[in-house]
Formats: sequence, structure tokens, C-alpha cells
Amino acid sequence: MKKKIVSTLLSAAVAASMAGCAIAPGAGESEAAGSGSSDELQVGIVLPTRDEPRWIQDEASFTSILDNAGFTSEVLFSQGSSATELTNVESLIEKGIDVLVICAQDATAAAQAVEVAHNAGVEVICYDRLITDTDAVDYYVTFNSYDVGVQQGQYLIDAYAGQTDVPLYLYSGATTDNNAFIFFAGAWSVLSSAVESGQFTVANCDAIAPYIGQTLDVTADHEALANILGTITTNWDFNTAKSLAEANLVTNGADLKGDCAILAPNDGTARAIADAFTADADVSSFVITGQDCETASLGYICSGLQSMTIWKNTAELASTTCDMVNAILSDNAPATTTTYDNGSISVPSNETAVTVITLDNINAPVDAGYVNASDIEGYTG
Repeated sequence: MKKKIVSTLLSAAVAASMAGCAIAPGAGESEAAGSGSSDELQVGIVLPTRDEPRWIQDEASFTSILDNAGFTSEVLFSQGSSATELTNVESLIEKGIDVLVICAQDATAAAQAVEVAHNAGVEVICYDRLITDTDAVDYYVTFNSYDVGVQQGQYLIDAYAGQTDVPLYLYSGATTDNNAFIFFAGAWSVLSSAVESGQFTVANCDAIAPYIGQTLDVTADHEALANILGTITTNWDFNTAKSLAEANLVTNGADLKGDCAILAPNDGTARAIADAFTADADVSSFVITGQDCETASLGYICSGLQSMTIWKNTAELASTTCDMVNAILSDNAPATTTTYDNGSISVPSNETAVTVITLDNINAPVDAGYVNASDIEGYTG
């Protein structure tokens, strides 16, 4: 038997959250929200870290939507530790949750945490990052991660249309994050033929050479992708990304510099890599990708230091998740649109679309209330 829920205000709550999801009371703190009593916690949410703007935005969205819709919830952060992640899940189970929404710190290590949840009768929704090699997940909600990579790669191709031998620097997210594999596979699905045709010359990843002209499947070619990503991973870390970029530039001669194309996996690493390339006297210019639509990166776009970002509206993703939670707590099966293979089962999933943001449409996230115009350095409206 599921706990009694209040769901009649769900649609209105989603709309309210979409209009102002960038503001959250007590953002960054673990917090309980909702109209139920403290001993009737319904939804536990575990996010990777409170140290990145992206996850604070997700917390804000969840807190607003779930609270206004009448759900009781608590948000906890793993702070980069799988052990803390497990402790957080156990703590939420002890508080009686019916649904666990978890964005894994490590896609494989998190299997232990969700198995503990499943054994306690808790239904599990993987949020944004798929937990792999376990059957203890019920649903997955994500942005179209493959399309993120495709759009990043295509942006670079379009930026250098008609040119040849452009140095191409490849960087990836953490090898512990299944999304990093999907992002890169999506990007390589379009960049591969551009490298084969001579538009680009890969400047920093010898491991990609056997796959020029080929696409890579996240499941079938996982070992190959792991080998490739292992040489270009930023671990989603600013300092790691900057150090790796600096090392690549020190190794390469002027013939692999000049005007460079750079596949950076997200905004934080894009800013770090851009700083490294800006400091190299042999780099005359560069085009660099990103994702997450972070305020600081919108400032970099305004100043010309970052070329684009992928806007993944976390309010929309949280809204989709909340719809799934509502269905589960009402003893219904959530509606899904696709499935993802996590190496153990095909997980029923929902995908949310993404948007490319450049200087030309930088007003879009501002107009949507996703970011505040006054916080964007160099923004003129």
C-alpha cells in the first residue's frame, strides 16, 4: 500500500517551478519538503554534489515542484563519494521513502545502493545518469544525451565548413558516468566522417585512430569507448580539464595549434580548457563546445571565450520525474517513451529535448527564468 498523496496541484506546481526554478529556499542544504508529516517521507532524492551550479538548479526544481504538489521529500548530496551516496540512500530508506530518485556518482558503484533500496521495497528512478549492471532500477529519466553529443559535434563541423586539417581536440566526461560514453558516442557519430574527409585532424587522442570513419555503439563498443575516454577524460573536474589541456598543448607543435576545434563535454570543463588554450601563444583562435547552460559559461559566450552550450532545462527534467513519482505513488505505471540498456535490463525511460545556446539566442534561458540576466558577465540583453 502506497502512502496517501496530494497530487491535484501537480500541473500548477510544475508551471510555477518552470517559471522560477533558479531560486530555491536553502539551496545547497539537505532539506525536507512537502505537506506531509516528517514520519511520512515519500520521495528521497540523491544528487552527486552541491558544489556545481547544475545540481543546485536540480535541487531547486525538485524542492519547488514536490513541495507545491504536496509530496514530502528530502534532497541529499553524495559530495563525490559512492560511500556517502550509499549512506544517503540507507538514511532515506530508514525514513520510509516509497520512491528513490538518484543521480549516480558512479554508474556501476551505485548498483549497491539501488539494490538496497529495491530490497526495501522502494521503487527507483535513475535521474539523468543511468545506473548500470543491475536489475534494481525501475525507470530512467534523462535528457537525450546522444543528441547532446551530436549537436556538439555538428556545431564544430558547421563552424569549420569548407576548411581542412583543422586541429581537433577531444575531451570527455568521467569514465564512471555512463552519460559521458553517450555524449562522446553522439559527437563521434558526426565527427568521425569529418575526420575521415580531412576537415579535422585529431590532435590529442591516438586511441581514436582505429575508429576514424566509424561510429561507436555505447553498448557493443563499450570497451573501445572506455579505452578512448580513458585518455581524454576530464573527470568532470575543472582542474583536471585544465591540466590535461595544458599537457596536450605542451606536447603539440605549432602545426597542431593555430585555429582549433575543441570538443569539451560540459561548461565547467569548457571554461577550464578555454583558459588553457587562451594562454597558449601559438593558439590564434578556437571554437569550443559545452553543456549545462551555466551562468559563468553564458558570460564566457558573451566574451567570446566559449562558443556554445547545450541548455538542458532541469525544471523540465524534474517535472517529468515528478509526473513519474505521481504515477508510482498512485499505484500506476509511469508513461515512458523509450528504453535504455543498462547492461542488465532494458530500463523504461523518458527523454527530454535539449537546445543549443549561442550568442544569437542567449536570451532564451534568461527569458525562461532559468538564469538571471544580472548574473551573466557581459550580457547586454
